[in-house]
Amino acid sequence: MFEKNKIYNIEIEDLSSSGEGVGKIDGFTVFVPQAIPGDKVRARITTLKKRYGIGEILEMVEPSKDRIKPKCSLFGKCGGCQIMHMDYDAQLKMKRNKVEQTLSRIGKISTKVNPTIGMENPFEYRNKGQFPVGIKNNKAIMGAYEMGTHNIVDTSYCHIQAPVTKIIIKTIKKYIDDFNIEVYDEVKRTGLIRHIVSRFGFATGDVMVVLVTNGRRLPYKDELIRMLKENVPGLKSIVQNINTRNTNVVLGDETLVLYGEDRIVDYIGDLKFNISSKSFFQVNSIQTKVLYDKVLEYANLKGDEVVFDIYCGIGTISLFLAKKAKEVHGVEIVKSAIEDAKVNAKINNINNAKFYTGKGEDVVPRLYKEGLYADIVVVDPPRKGCEESVLETMVNMAPGKIIYVSCNPATLARDLAYLVEGGYKVVEVQPVDMFPQTTHVECVVLMSRVGK
Repeated sequence: MFEKNKIYNIEIEDLSSSGEGVGKIDGFTVFVPQAIPGDKVRARITTLKKRYGIGEILEMVEPSKDRIKPKCSLFGKCGGCQIMHMDYDAQLKMKRNKVEQTLSRIGKISTKVNPTIGMENPFEYRNKGQFPVGIKNNKAIMGAYEMGTHNIVDTSYCHIQAPVTKIIIKTIKKYIDDFNIEVYDEVKRTGLIRHIVSRFGFATGDVMVVLVTNGRRLPYKDELIRMLKENVPGLKSIVQNINTRNTNVVLGDETLVLYGEDRIVDYIGDLKFNISSKSFFQVNSIQTKVLYDKVLEYANLKGDEVVFDIYCGIGTISLFLAKKAKEVHGVEIVKSAIEDAKVNAKINNINNAKFYTGKGEDVVPRLYKEGLYADIVVVDPPRKGCEESVLETMVNMAPGKIIYVSCNPATLARDLAYLVEGGYKVVEVQPVDMFPQTTHVECVVLMSRVGK
């Protein structure tokens, strides 16, 4: 009989989706934070449920061969990185295994999963940071949340963010402290500064700083602008975003430009993109090129194909495809994203990409009725995966190929199972490490219609 607070010897066999080590005691599953596969630990059971327990490490009996010293002194407290204590090659292997196991367990799909494509330098890769702001001991604090809480872990430097982020954090903290600026209290719903968002163009060096505020009035605005201009290299834009709602969503609806432009510029390959404070843009510019090159490889375009890009966002994948396809039709429910997509097509002199605002399950059948037939469909949905109506629409349209880009292996497996049932086969799966030091993994999947 297992008991809470009792100490057990546990050998860690796997990782959970949120980064805890997973071990078994006589078949009973125990999750152990900060343990990795291969570790042998003595752990106290701190939580006991019917189907599992949670343990804390008291002693590392024998460390895994893949265990390394994490670069960040805040590792284990900050919730931003979950596996910085794991050798990078082991991270890549773990992500491949995670995809393979999830496809098999949830989708009942047994298929080729290629080795994960990693980065030469798996640090300082994020082009966007979002930092909640707080006060501790009468000083501004800023950083990621502690794992599973809304307690802010104060940081001066994040190892996975673009280096300029360090200067932005230091400057904003000084502004808050020097001018006694109130910060937001999410319990009382009072105070002003809620979040700081940074955006960085890796190809251009452009920097945007976004202050998310609980109200329009921003005290000492001119002093803030001066401090950021003096300290932040590459600064092109300072934006105030107003969010007065009681919500965990970071950005509100209204945006005011305090300095410079309302957007910055970055490139993926030779394509230029305007990025506003609200634009969805993959957070790892380097690996995005790798990801989209794989989409192009799977599409194997000859120049006479019609491609539908469902969940097209600001048109990043669409424009890559349009360079080699006859025409591309992008569909996205977010109106502002479609507006960005049209601008991005124009600034890249791409005339064979058209964009439509609406749900995929509404727009695609309408285009089909108008005589547009897709040879290839690309989908890149949010973490929740495709709406079933979108999957049904794709099956009914019966394109020769479907290319599915996913950031969530669980919903990917579910959706692939639906498409397999609808007459498609999984040809190949390629994981890409867009998020080093975390458990997240991106995938590109090539599917073809059975009989094609």
